[in-house]
Amino acid sequence: MEAELPEQGPGMDFLEYLGPDTSAIVFRLLDGPADLARASAVSRSWRRFVIENQFSKIQCLRAYPEVANFVDIEVRSSSGSSVPRNARRSAAAEFDKLERDHRVYMQLSHGLLSPYNTKDCISHCVGASSTDRYPDEAMENTLDAADRVGWDGSYWSSRGHRDPALAECLMYRLQTHLCLVDEIRMQPFKAFFRDDEPIYSAKRIRFQMGCLKSPPWSGTTIYSEDEGQLIADSNYIWTYTSPEFPMLQENVLQSFKLPHPVLCIGGVVKIELLGGVVKDAFDGLYYICVSHVQIMGMPLSGKLAVAPRGTGVVLSYYPTPRKNCLWTKRC
Repeated sequence: MEAELPEQGPGMDFLEYLGPDTSAIVFRLLDGPADLARASAVSRSWRRFVIENQFSKIQCLRAYPEVANFVDIEVRSSSGSSVPRNARRSAAAEFDKLERDHRVYMQLSHGLLSPYNTKDCISHCVGASSTDRYPDEAMENTLDAADRVGWDGSYWSSRGHRDPALAECLMYRLQTHLCLVDEIRMQPFKAFFRDDEPIYSAKRIRFQMGCLKSPPWSGTTIYSEDEGQLIADSNYIWTYTSPEFPMLQENVLQSFKLPHPVLCIGGVVKIELLGGVVKDAFDGLYYICVSHVQIMGMPLSGKLAVAPRGTGVVLSYYPTPRKNCLWTKRC
């Protein structure tokens, strides 16, 4: 026979009634930041329980595992300087840190868990692994939906290779440091000016997302001597790698939906083009050509930013929105 639980009196605290372990199980079942905010507003003890158990961080991690890449949280002023923390090693100082983390994760979870309409999140091009004829076949052409301008083609082309297995890549910067990405769209280029109108698609495609480390170059040049440095893997902390997708040899905007929406931490997306298909009739080399690219998702608030630290990333929160929260060519 099951023991009967005592009736809860009007003055009894729910947390005391269930105990911390059972209460933690219940709090983890809350659906979103609004529920968590309401729970933390019930009383001081409830708020302390929410903060000390880091339920706001748990909500973010449960929805987007990429959040695990954050090694620290910072609150910054509008000028960019870090807001100092209590330097004393005490229980009060530790709670102060947890309270700041809670505040930032609540801001993050609002962006992660709110409904959104997808849009193209690309801000500008970073660089390509190679370019055949610059600037006529530069990767900036992939930002234009048209595959021709007048009688000229509008596309990016790799250099030719004798080995069809060699991979190429295109790298783009998104509109903010943090973006939700759920789909990449790409259209291979059809050489309409050739008699046989070949389509220079890739065999397969894969995506990486991550954060730029301190840049080893200066200025805004993204081609010639600096291009290899801009796309080198050693300059990035990659926080997500997608599975490979087969690419059709068709001159249409093809959709590559990710298995689940991904939090792009750092605002950089690398598109890997794995293997050529068409051998050029003129020189017998394999080329990959792309006419248009879209990275679909939603940019998160400009109050949130990231910076590399070791092998991880620091999440920064600006309570006052920054004037220039979007990336520029110099970022």
